[in-house]
Amino acid sequence: MTRILHLETSTKACSVALSENGQLIALKESLTEDFSHSENLTNYIHEILQGQHLSPNDLSAISVASGPGSYTGLRIGVSTAKGLCYALGIPLISVDSLRSLAALASAKHPGVNLCMAIDARRMEIFSGIYNSDMNLLKPISADIVDENSYTEYDPLLVAGDSNVKLKQLWSNRTITFDDEIHCSAVGQINEATRKFLAEEFEDVAYFEPFYLKDFVTVQPKKIN
Repeated sequence: MTRILHLETSTKACSVALSENGQLIALKESLTEDFSHSENLTNYIHEILQGQHLSPNDLSAISVASGPGSYTGLRIGVSTAKGLCYALGIPLISVDSLRSLAALASAKHPGVNLCMAIDARRMEIFSGIYNSDMNLLKPISADIVDENSYTEYDPLLVAGDSNVKLKQLWSNRTITFDDEIHCSAVGQINEATRKFLAEEFEDVAYFEPFYLKDFVTVQPKKIN
């Protein structure tokens, strides 16, 4: 029995899923504006294992969203995954956040080009464009977008937490927006199971998230 615990914290979604032999058996997730992942993640893990009458020792591996996405969210997810893997002596598997999102979109919208977009603030997004076979048409990158971005791939199905601003920007194009698809640990299951069977594991000691761009701190303003 292959049991993998999947952790997704790269956006405002905090999501934990449990799979057995590649099939989803439990899911706990929430979408919040305050990025309360540090409080929710361990609680969700505990609730899922308790609900299935399992202990951490029953897990075969941990998969985690590797990025791109929120710097803080990725740190929380990866550090939690690494801590569990180290303590339990089980493998760590990474799954690209945008590929995980595309897996959900592809299952719902077959036969179209998929633009997966994670908000990177202002008019910048982390994006990857996939064809219907889940092959990358445009490599994952951090892009400042305008009205004509990615027109060579139209028509597109767009999903992710950038939909609100992209709807306004791309209103005159042949684009379908799906607001119901969000980053979820469920999207990791197929890729994580494949990697487990192929023994494509990360080094627990040295693995780091794929931030894509440097974390920039904002200095607080002086109050006179």
